[in-house]
Amino acid sequence: MFETEIITSILFIIGIDIVLGGDNAVVIALACRNLPNSHKGKAIIIGTALAVGLRIALTIVAVYLLTLPYLLIIGSLFLLLISLKLVREDDSPETIDSKYSFWGAIRTIVVADLIMGLDNVLAIAGAANGQLYLVVFGLLISIPIIVWGSRMILHALNRFPVLIYVGAGILALTAGKMFTNAPELKTFYYTYPSLEIPTHWLFLFIIIVGGWYYKRNAYKTHGAN
Repeated sequence: MFETEIITSILFIIGIDIVLGGDNAVVIALACRNLPNSHKGKAIIIGTALAVGLRIALTIVAVYLLTLPYLLIIGSLFLLLISLKLVREDDSPETIDSKYSFWGAIRTIVVADLIMGLDNVLAIAGAANGQLYLVVFGLLISIPIIVWGSRMILHALNRFPVLIYVGAGILALTAGKMFTNAPELKTFYYTYPSLEIPTHWLFLFIIIVGGWYYKRNAYKTHGAN
């Protein structure tokens, strides 16, 4: 009976990590897309390892963190800024400093995962029934899944650059969901439930228009030169 509960908890944690790993894989692929091929693999592995380590730390202090006022609201806005930064990055190889981009990509991965983890660490902690070793075990198992997913998405981004907007859009929608899930806004969205989905789409709209506007201005600037 006890072993069955442990196995069930591990399977639940792995399932949660796979679902949540989709967003992680997207942000990792977007952050690494401009790196030289020799650095992409290292950045993915280091960024994923650090992100998982942070997820474990977040889970340990989850109950305390989620009691901080306005945390999800602030986190959602930071995630929106990160997704806008990713879609605005210049793709021209000659403008890329490999050393700076390598650690810059890792920093982006870690910060984005830290923010995205705020809204779902309780799910992992709940599935583990308070057993920290189960959380760690489940997260460690999820590492190859996230790494493999990142490589697949990165390959797709290289072949179809327009998917950069799709990836940034996924992060924007994640930020929108964090925003509407904030405890401080529960009463508002409970009173006006029809505004919840439009709020998610507003975050997406900001990314699409912001990215388009930046690219348009950048094209005019380069064209003038």
